[in-house]
Order: sequence, then C-alpha cells, then structure tokens
Amino acid sequence: MHLAVALGVATILVAGVAAAVVHSAGDSSVEQLRQDTEAIHALGVSGVQARAIEPDGRQSVATSGTADRNTGRPVRSEGYFRMASTSKTLVATVVLQLEAEGGVSLDDTVDHWLPGVVQGNGNDGSRITIRQLLQHTSGIRDDLPGYTTPEEYYQQRHDVYEPEQLVARAMAHAPAFLAGEGWGYSNTGYVLLDMIIEKATGQPVHQEIEDRILRPLGLDQTRRMGTFPALPQPHAQAYEFFGPGSVVDVTDQIPVYENLSWVTTTNDENEFFRALLAGRLIPTQQLDKMKQTVPVSAEVQQMWPDGRYGLGLVERPLSCGGTYWSHEGGDGGFITLNGVTDDGTHSAVVSMSEARGDTLEHIQEQENAASALIDHALCAGGPSTR
Repeated sequence: MHLAVALGVATILVAGVAAAVVHSAGDSSVEQLRQDTEAIHALGVSGVQARAIEPDGRQSVATSGTADRNTGRPVRSEGYFRMASTSKTLVATVVLQLEAEGGVSLDDTVDHWLPGVVQGNGNDGSRITIRQLLQHTSGIRDDLPGYTTPEEYYQQRHDVYEPEQLVARAMAHAPAFLAGEGWGYSNTGYVLLDMIIEKATGQPVHQEIEDRILRPLGLDQTRRMGTFPALPQPHAQAYEFFGPGSVVDVTDQIPVYENLSWVTTTNDENEFFRALLAGRLIPTQQLDKMKQTVPVSAEVQQMWPDGRYGLGLVERPLSCGGTYWSHEGGDGGFITLNGVTDDGTHSAVVSMSEARGDTLEHIQEQENAASALIDHALCAGGPSTR
C-alpha cells in the first residue's frame, strides 16, 4: 500500500477459526497475542496472523479469522503475504551499506547519479539528496497508478510500469515543498533510490537485496515475485472493499512496479528487523544515521501518533516507555505492521489479509488495533525488554 491509502474493508464479520499456536513463549504472552488478533478480526478483518519473538528467542504465534471467505479455511501462521512498503527498509539498508563502503554519500544529489531525471514543474534533482529521498523530505509528489473500483481492478491488476515512467508521472506535478523544508511520504523517492542503487552497483536493486540481506540472513521465505501475479503457498486470500456489498478478492495482481513485488512471512520479517537493529547488517555509524528522525506530517500523525521518520525506519513510542522501530506496508489487500525494540532483541509482526478502507474512521480503527498488538507484544515482560 502507498501509505494511508485504503485497500479494502470488511463490512461483515466473517465466521472463522480463531487459534493460537505456541512455540514456547509464556502463556500470558500467547494469550495477549491471541486476544489482540481476535480484536482485529472482530473489526471485520477476514484473516489475521501474528508472531512475537522475545529477547530469549521464545516465540508466540496467533491467528484469527479465515484465510478464504468462500471455504472458511483457517489462517496459516506461516502464510506468505505481500511486503509492500516494508521493502523500503530493505532498500534503505542497501543504501547505508553502500555508504559504509564509500560507494555513495547520503549528501550526493539525485542529479549526481541520475542527471536530468528529476526536473520540470519546479522539481530540481540538483537540490535533492539521497538522505532526503530516504527520509521523505525531498518534496517529490506521488502519481502512482491505482484502482478505486472493481472494474479498474480487473482492468489494471496486471499493468506494470518501468521506474522511469513512474518518475515521469511525478514530474508532472510541482513539488509539495522545497527539499528539506517539510515531510511528505513519497513512493517515487524510493523508486529513485532503486535507480541510484542500480547505477552505483551495476546490478538491479532486487539482486543487491538478495546478495546483501536475504542470503546472508538465510531469509529464504522473502522472495521477489516479479511479474508473477500470485503468491507462494500457503497464503491467505486478500480482499478489498470498494463500497457497500462490494468485497472483491484482489489476490491476483502485479504491483505497478516490480520492486514492490516482494512477499515474506512473519518469521522472516521479524528476523530482518531484529538483525538490522542488532547491528548485523550495517555498521554502528550507519545505524545511528538511520535512526536520526524528523517528525512526520500532521496527516500521518493520525496513523502514527508522535511518530518520527528516520532513513527507511519509523520510530514510535511504547506505552511502557521508550520507543520502537518499524515500517508498515500494505498492498493488494494485505496490510502488515511490525516493530522491534532499539537493541533488536524483542520484535513482533502482524499481517492482515483484508483492509477496512472505506472511511477514515475504519482505517484508523484497524491501524489502532494492529498498533496495540505490536505495543502489547513489545511491552510484555516489562521495561527490561525495551
């Protein structure tokens, strides 16, 4: 999902199986996770799966609802889902690795790597840095294709765009603000980062992600699907609500841009964020830069109260004190929230296979319920786990 864009809604509560699968965590942690997944399902979300990993490595896993509205089959705790904007943290990690190696500088301008690509209507690549692209302070607007009706979904679900086409669409609009003088979530900014990585390394960004992150960590359940419109098995069907009485299975689709086609599991997503925050992927100096944050916009504050954005990482407060790091994502009916403590020892991921996107109130309800699950999981055991 492009941030805060609704991709679906459940108008009825689907009858399904609610279950908790325990891998060795304490009963209280499992019970809380089970209650939180059921609370999300009770909002009308068809399927929910969540996994929390404690500092000692013990896991809690819970599922709720159904993976298929037609058959009622249960949600699988190891099910695949589309990673969507969470892949921005993968891209940011590669950029910080390149900076540590001296391959790029965060102060390099877009024009340094992509001369003449960002220009027109007040856009100026000579004034926008890699750091600003990473932090969404570039001012570059989005104009990504998307569907708002069932008819548009069926017409557009297999359309794929080249990165240059997406950037050109954005250049048709004046910037939202001068670079460095505001904050505005920009998917196009990360398309440009993908192009810069390819220019700096000579390899496609997905190859750099696989070589630098996935293979070293053994994350073999995180895969790029390219232009393949399905997900690996097992997975839940994904649904989108377009209006009263119109819930559509939107599982079969290709993201508008191939580098958004990553799929993963709750286990792999947990392991990635734990490794990143534990300093296993980038040196301390680069991790510190990643954690240098700015406030998000007032609009996004509604979704992330007191949230701040670093370089491909979101910082959010914990109810038990301190903060955690995350980057949610949603696309094609899947919405996922995640969180990891500052030292990388305590993490949680919740993936939902239906989005309640017909009204801002419903979007907020689902976001709040998923955020509460992450907060409860990370606060389990008290302040010593933060």
